[in-house]
Amino acid sequence: MTWAVFGLSLFFMVLLARYNLFLAMLGGAFPLVLVSSNPKNALLAMAKAACDPGVLTLAVAVGLLPVIGVGLRHGGWLEALVSHLPGSRRLKFALIPAIFGLLPIPGGALLSAPALEKLGGGKAEERAAANVWFRHLFLSFYPLSAALITGAKLAELNLWEIIPFQLPWAALLALLGVPFLLRPFSGKAESAPRQEPWIKAFFSWIVLLFAPIADLVLQHFWHPKTEELPLLVALLGSFLLILAGLRGRGLLALVRDAAPWRFSLIIVGVFSYLAAFQSSGLPEKISALDLPLWGTVVGLGLLMGLATGRQQAALSVTIPVYLQSAGHLTPWAFSVLYQAAYLGYLLSPLHPCLIVSAEFTKTTLGAVLKKVFWPSVLFLLAVFSASFFLG
Repeated sequence: MTWAVFGLSLFFMVLLARYNLFLAMLGGAFPLVLVSSNPKNALLAMAKAACDPGVLTLAVAVGLLPVIGVGLRHGGWLEALVSHLPGSRRLKFALIPAIFGLLPIPGGALLSAPALEKLGGGKAEERAAANVWFRHLFLSFYPLSAALITGAKLAELNLWEIIPFQLPWAALLALLGVPFLLRPFSGKAESAPRQEPWIKAFFSWIVLLFAPIADLVLQHFWHPKTEELPLLVALLGSFLLILAGLRGRGLLALVRDAAPWRFSLIIVGVFSYLAAFQSSGLPEKISALDLPLWGTVVGLGLLMGLATGRQQAALSVTIPVYLQSAGHLTPWAFSVLYQAAYLGYLLSPLHPCLIVSAEFTKTTLGAVLKKVFWPSVLFLLAVFSASFFLG
């Protein structure tokens, strides 16, 4: 019965995740509410979680991320940053997707794909594979990554504790990408981006770095009851910089294109699902099965990432299961679990970046996946090996 209910919950999440992650979280919570000893209390727990000041603050903060990202695009600042990137074509094939990847926009790989096409070189599937692989490179440790912020909140860890453990994984992804994905792009670029004024590129860096630095400083000097407030204030600072740069023009178009409510609702849905999971009695039953931790990390995280094509959905399932089994989650254990979920998400046929990259370059998903197969296998072996040293 335990596995049947949990399986039904995951089925609803997988079914709905391709359309809307908020609805997927609520759909996954529905079977859990039904099997709880007191469904009314389970629903009240979900409502309490959704209205928690920390969750609501985090939801607003995460909602600001796409607004800031779309604002950088509307103002042409990110394109200016790309036009001033130094180095060879090979280096730019890694840096351009990674920088555009800082924009939390579903299918955002479509923004970097045209720049890579202008650089030229390689086959269509090779350009698409490099775009997908390097797009998420900086997000694995960028303090404003929505998946990282959500995961840290779920694990009850400080975001800045986690980041040092994320850096080696980002380095490994980069190292694996060089021989397997960047080799076709040696030589000079076929065409270089038009040089924009350097001040526009400088403004991009100010906006991208202001919030993380401000958050770090505020957390050192300010310890409010709602721990997420420093992050929200820091992001409001970046948002005000965007408004100042745009001189207040096009605010409605900015909000419409960013659709911040979609990102905010994901946070509410994730913690509502967590409340339903904890109220269902399943954590205790799953814990009694004495599952190996490496199996939870590598198996469930990888499979949920593959099935949903959403890293936050995978983390919202695997972190509670792990916490129930182990009792606590260290930054190292979180980092390993995060990488397993990330790899599943990266390779999922529902991953928007994978889909739009293949479509833009006029190739197939299968051709792109073949190009990332071997670096993915090696990365999986590293995650699998690391999972035996959790603690």
